[in-house]
Amino acid sequence: MPDRDIAVASYNIHKGVGTDRRRDLMRTAAVIGELGADVVALQEADRRFGDRAGLLDLAALKRDTGLAPVEIEGRMGLAHGWHGNLLLLRDAEVEEVRKIVLPGFEPRGALMADAVVKGHPIRVIAAHLGLLPGSRASQTRALLDLLDTLDPRPTLLMGDLNEWRMRATSLTHLSRHFTASVTVRSFPSRYPMLALDRMMTCSRGQLVDVTPHDSALARKASDHLPIKARLRLTLPQQMTGS
Repeated sequence: MPDRDIAVASYNIHKGVGTDRRRDLMRTAAVIGELGADVVALQEADRRFGDRAGLLDLAALKRDTGLAPVEIEGRMGLAHGWHGNLLLLRDAEVEEVRKIVLPGFEPRGALMADAVVKGHPIRVIAAHLGLLPGSRASQTRALLDLLDTLDPRPTLLMGDLNEWRMRATSLTHLSRHFTASVTVRSFPSRYPMLALDRMMTCSRGQLVDVTPHDSALARKASDHLPIKARLRLTLPQQMTGS
């Protein structure tokens, strides 16, 4: 793998509840380990109500996979992440983390981290958008409005966007900043039909080999399959635009 390639993955772990209706976080962690990624965006990593406690054994996950969670100041309750979004990075230097509250009927949020991964400065956004089309449109507009205020940087968006329609307003909004990735079906995990889980990058990068992680364990561990790819960053002398 060339040095400028970063292995990335996104996974809605469904709070550790599998298609057999059993909550098995060791199984979830095993699937994360199967991905072999340098950057992982998780959705539904925390309980949604009550103390919002995180569900994974993060110390064991780091020991077994080398993936460490992005530290978040002012987390809700005992949550691992922010509105269920958690970023895991391998051998990375985290520079800044932003908690983003997204508008809409349901409480939703996104997590943004500026980090140096494998020697490359990147910006990673982990998001889980709402179930209603109007909410998703507002949420993507809010994300782009924030990006417009920040310094340009190679940017990767990953998460469960809850959208399968190619001409949806939310995806049209995102196309202002991000290039479209190959669409892969990830839901439901037993018989994948819908591309709810997405990866998108700006013009400073390219997503290569985008695919669902379709293992026997992944088909049982959640109602979503993880998706994975290689993020190939443009060399400095080739960079143009954002």
